[in-house]
Amino acid sequence: MFQETLQEIDQQIIDLLGKRIAVLKKLEPISLEAQIANFAFYLAQAGVTESIWKNIVMDCAAAVTITSLPSDPIEPRRVTLVGGGGMMGRFFKQKLTAASHIVTILEQDDWDRAEFLLAEADLVLICVPIEYTIEVIRKLANYLAPTTALADIASIKVPILQAMLEYHNGPVMGLHPMFGQGIESFLSQKVVVCPGREENAFQWLLDLIESEGGKLIVCTPEEHDQMMIAVQAIRSFKTFGFGVFLAEEKINIRRSLDFSSPIFRLEIDIVSRLFSQSVPLIVDIMLATPERHEAIYRLANTYNRLAQLILQNDRDTLIREFKAAYSLLGEMNGAVEESSHVINALSIFLTAREVEEKHVSYVTTGVKSANKPERIL
Repeated sequence: MFQETLQEIDQQIIDLLGKRIAVLKKLEPISLEAQIANFAFYLAQAGVTESIWKNIVMDCAAAVTITSLPSDPIEPRRVTLVGGGGMMGRFFKQKLTAASHIVTILEQDDWDRAEFLLAEADLVLICVPIEYTIEVIRKLANYLAPTTALADIASIKVPILQAMLEYHNGPVMGLHPMFGQGIESFLSQKVVVCPGREENAFQWLLDLIESEGGKLIVCTPEEHDQMMIAVQAIRSFKTFGFGVFLAEEKINIRRSLDFSSPIFRLEIDIVSRLFSQSVPLIVDIMLATPERHEAIYRLANTYNRLAQLILQNDRDTLIREFKAAYSLLGEMNGAVEESSHVINALSIFLTAREVEEKHVSYVTTGVKSANKPERIL
């Protein structure tokens, strides 16, 4: 009975959220502060925490960026995903299929069917690991019609875009989705776009990404590769190095989380997330170009220089180093607000998970148990 009552309430909440989002789409933009303010009394009366209301307001504001599906039937495109069985390939297959496009997959054992899978495609999207991308471009170019749009999603753009332009005479574009495992939609996710040739042939795909709230970052392949030194290579090495250090020190990670603040737990989550991904992918991100090698080497030198200051107990120099870095990083607009929101959201998630695990333990054993069941959430 109570479960049925809960379902009825949930249906009402969902209906009201739909109405709220629809109204927001029709109104002039309203600040989040204005939407959140003046409800403290009502929230207290209802026994609802302010954080729940803030999350609802922010989620509705984010949902406004998702455009409604067009009323007119879309033109289905024939899309072949080369390497479509991988994580990103499966993601694009799901999104393209949901949008009524016709998707086929070409894996490494399917080259005997390449002519069938490629010759009639409107779009061929290459989703293979970096080290195979140029080889695959050379191989599939023989099967492509001059009107077929060819794109890739690799994290290096200069040599790959050059290869596509060289081996294919039709439309070419380099794409780089700036997200990985666990992402279920384009909402607020960034996709880098490096135009190559006949960009209009890709407009329907770019429109699809933006219709789900994705953000397109248009740039040259040279700028992309330069930015990825910091965004990917250095960050991956820093996280990789931290993980190796923790393993070498034999830190009891699970026990350390009992003592930790949410921000330390978030750092551990980021390290664990890196080590749960494809090993060749992460290594290739760090090894991809000589420029990445050199930047990582400079980062290691910086760590070593600062560590020497620690060993020398050189407090004054460490303070000067801190202040010098602060001039660049300390005044980033919104940094504290953004990080605080992430930490608060993580705290809420951990609390909800703890409640669920206690409930599962109680239902399973009939008594409250200190042993938490193994669950993947």
